[in-house]
Amino acid sequence: MKIFQTSAILSGPFPALRCLFALLLAFTCPAHADPILSTLVSSYPDHLSSYDNTTIIWHNGARMPVSDGRPDKSFEQRLARPDIKDQFALAYPVGIDFKIPARNEDPGRFRNEAFFSAMYGDCRKGEVARHLTPVAWLPRHGGGTLMVTAVNGVAGKVAAISRELEARPDLLKYVSPSAGSYSCRSIAGTRRLSFHSYGAALDLNLRFADYWLWKPEKDQPRWRNRIPPAIVEIFERHGFIWGGKWYHFDTMHFEYRPELIAVSKLR
Repeated sequence: MKIFQTSAILSGPFPALRCLFALLLAFTCPAHADPILSTLVSSYPDHLSSYDNTTIIWHNGARMPVSDGRPDKSFEQRLARPDIKDQFALAYPVGIDFKIPARNEDPGRFRNEAFFSAMYGDCRKGEVARHLTPVAWLPRHGGGTLMVTAVNGVAGKVAAISRELEARPDLLKYVSPSAGSYSCRSIAGTRRLSFHSYGAALDLNLRFADYWLWKPEKDQPRWRNRIPPAIVEIFERHGFIWGGKWYHFDTMHFEYRPELIAVSKLR
């Protein structure tokens, strides 16, 4: 089957076809395409259909504002009440070649709770639990079972990660046993939902974990990590970001955020 390029259709000899194609473009593209919002929509195709200049549009017809009109928010304000665009305020550094995060450089910690609750459900209402599925974690090495959401294919991605890790005996001690996946709870010391509340995050072996709140210098935490880069690379390839790339580090933590990885490749 011959595939027509957009330019060929618009300049071709069939006026009716040109008009139809132009009409389709008008309905599917915003007046000014936004590469970040385009990437967000394409990262969650089961839920998001399109966007315009002010809203994200869901398949069920719901519309959600992308901005609260406050571009000058502080780090603390973005952390407490981020809008959808705030989630991209800090670029996530994909790959194993990255610098120790600067102060308050926490790409991925700005999470719009309304957005993710609309996608995965509200665990406090029992909406997340109905989508959880058991995943055998490193089954040949006694890793146990993780309860992970099937939404966005996350459970399948965790199973694929497990298979890759089982082929790496040098990495097994860091990833098994897991410190857990689904947990309907708030982040320590806050009212913000943990990403574990969506069943879309998991923690590695506590023995090799470093977490900023466990350190005595909480006001100016000194970054520390014992997780091998090869583990980070495997998770990122499947759409998960790593908490070890945060100033407020959480090196055992991974969460499914494919939009942040995709956007970082645009920059």
